[in-house]
Amino acid sequence: MKNFDKGTVIRTVLLLIALVNQTLIMFGKPVLLISEDQVTSLADTLYLAGSMVFTIVTTLVAWFKNNYVTSKGKKQKEVLKQKGLTK
Repeated sequence: MKNFDKGTVIRTVLLLIALVNQTLIMFGKPVLLISEDQVTSLADTLYLAGSMVFTIVTTLVAWFKNNYVTSKGKKQKEVLKQKGLTK
């Protein structure tokens, strides 16, 4: 089995959690088992907003970290290509 970078594993796990959470919300499945009368409209709104922010942030971090989008990253990709370490 290949050794994975710790940061890559953490970003991947957080991204999966965010995507599963968003999928559950889309299908109206409660993530936490709380009855509707216990949750106020404000709490619902805050939860949905927080969930959306979490998903967006983890998606952007995973995309940015795993792609060569910065000038430093582009240089790294070029060095990897020169050494035959990437496709």
